[in-house]
Amino acid sequence: AQLVESGGGLVQPGGSLSVSCAASGSIFTLNAVGWYRQAPGKQRELIAVITSSGITNYADSVKGRFTIYRDNAKNTVYLQMNNLKLEDTAVYYCRAGRGATLSILIGSWGQGTQVTVSS
Repeated sequence: AQLVESGGGLVQPGGSLSVSCAASGSIFTLNAVGWYRQAPGKQRELIAVITSSGITNYADSVKGRFTIYRDNAKNTVYLQMNNLKLEDTAVYYCRAGRGATLSILIGSWGQGTQVTVSS
């Protein structure tokens, strides 16, 4: 299943941005979906997950600032990012998988969407 990320851009520190992850099929219906990010020179990290039943899980670095939610009718998962910090600058990717920690990934990586936080 192909996942397509969109919605990235340039935002000032303290600002907000929302990114979207759209699926070509019904891959989201039965699986968890997570958002990853990769900053220059760093490893890709999992920052937010939403299970098929709506349970959410966040990395400490984004907890309280980011919200993941899904619209199964639109086969889309969103990541609302508030109070953005310089260190949130990264390419953001989404993946489907199993469980609240995406222990088994499904499909492949998309092209990602760039989020740049800068004054």
